[in-house]
Amino acid sequence: MDKLLARRISAPFLTLAVAVFLATAGNIKFWTTFTAAAGGLTPGRLPLLGGAMLIIVLFFNACLTLASFRFVAKPVFILLLVTASTASYFIAAYGIVIDRAMVQNVFETDMREAGELVSWNMLLTVGLLGLLPASWIARARIAYPQGRRGLVQRAGIAGGSLLLALLLLVLLFKSLAPAVREHRELRFLLTPTNTIQAMNGYLRGKWATPVVVAPLGRDAMKGKAWAGQTRRTVTVIVVGETARAMNFSLNGYRRQTNPLLARQPGLINFSNVRSCGTATAVSVPCVFSAFGREEYSASKAASQEGLLDVLDHAGFKVLWRDNNSGCKGVCARVAFEDLSRPDGPNGFCAGEECYDEGLLGGLPELIRRSEHDLVIVLHQKGSHGPAYAKRYPHDFGRFNPVCDSNDFDKCTAASIANAYDNTILYTDYFLSKTIDTLRAAAEQDGVDTAMLYFSDHGESLGENNLYLHGAPYMFAPDEQTRVPMMLWMSDHFSERFGIDRNCLMARRSEALSHDNVFHSVLGLLDVNTAVLNPKLDLFHACTRGM
Repeated sequence: MDKLLARRISAPFLTLAVAVFLATAGNIKFWTTFTAAAGGLTPGRLPLLGGAMLIIVLFFNACLTLASFRFVAKPVFILLLVTASTASYFIAAYGIVIDRAMVQNVFETDMREAGELVSWNMLLTVGLLGLLPASWIARARIAYPQGRRGLVQRAGIAGGSLLLALLLLVLLFKSLAPAVREHRELRFLLTPTNTIQAMNGYLRGKWATPVVVAPLGRDAMKGKAWAGQTRRTVTVIVVGETARAMNFSLNGYRRQTNPLLARQPGLINFSNVRSCGTATAVSVPCVFSAFGREEYSASKAASQEGLLDVLDHAGFKVLWRDNNSGCKGVCARVAFEDLSRPDGPNGFCAGEECYDEGLLGGLPELIRRSEHDLVIVLHQKGSHGPAYAKRYPHDFGRFNPVCDSNDFDKCTAASIANAYDNTILYTDYFLSKTIDTLRAAAEQDGVDTAMLYFSDHGESLGENNLYLHGAPYMFAPDEQTRVPMMLWMSDHFSERFGIDRNCLMARRSEALSHDNVFHSVLGLLDVNTAVLNPKLDLFHACTRGM
């Protein structure tokens, strides 16, 4: 090794070597997916597979050649190797893809959550595929072509590589096109181009001109149901985390994961609900915006007030209580309490983990002392992975054995599902306790109360070799997009607002989505505003005339 490092290596040779390494060792998942999409590893398909690999090597070589200058090449090559090895690990280990939403999710995840993704397998993969070749490059003696001749040589190599890649693409296009068109996820699997594109999109949005937040629903006011009323209202919106509908026994799951909610009188469970996104950083701002999934974008949501602002305009006192990684900007103009820190006011913590039950701490006193109509958002930690076993207290470990590692390669599929189902069991307890708290407030304090629960997105637990969440919505599986949603109201609340429970019960299996939430909350609380769309208001057809 020392003798090899002592030799001077030509920059073109090193550039080609890095291109080959990135295209092959750094993209194993891409090639297995592409091979399957192209018809399998058969003798007749070998020319196509070989040609596709050569196209990518040539493209990488052309791009890297443009960076093969002294003081530039080493930092760029090292950064790309480490980035590609890290991305490759997560793609292979969890079946995720790298797009702008995934990068946003990474940047907006707190350090404790990010730390759960670090494992020995990850360190080994990044070490072998990233740090080891990077350290060799850092110590290598590189001979760079000099002067005008060097510029001409680089231009010739880059241009020639691109020309040859384009020629091969034209020759193989007829065979490549079906696989690429039918498997659009391939572009999110090819590293490091996927990471570079995703980072570029995320940073362009992040560093764009500061957004001026446009007002929304400034005309909002309470309707006829509020006339002559002296009783206050408390509406709790629970934003779940990573809970998928199919693991709720209320939706027919084989395991009894909702024993307490099943016994809650008056609970209305909606079994056919789709999320706005597949990651918290997308779904949370989307569900609280007025845009809906088809029209939503992060920039549009950030440039306009949302549901909580409209409720504030209507005269409600709004509070966001968080046991997650923040509200993603939707609570920027309302009161906020962070209950996710072990050194904070959450009294239900074990080590670095704070359980969702802490979101209910002091809630009865808060309701009793307030003189306002309240809307309280409780943002759960819920079923956030991969460390599912950390999301619930020991007493809720009913399904065993559980995967207690953040490295799924060390766990069986059954143990991963067991740990995840225990998180749903704990969410069942948390939601049931929330309802009990609101029922007690209605009976003892004369307050009209209601709870609306929905999860931000679902989770893959190994189906089709996918884990976690964050898949691009266009080909995200049901496991990541079908979410639970349920409603509970005190008797006086439903009577006051003229809500027909039987009508809502009849709509339990109707196709709904996060698009309904913005308008349904306004409809539930009889808030009149021009931004309310009755067609998306779940309660519009189920409200008796006041």
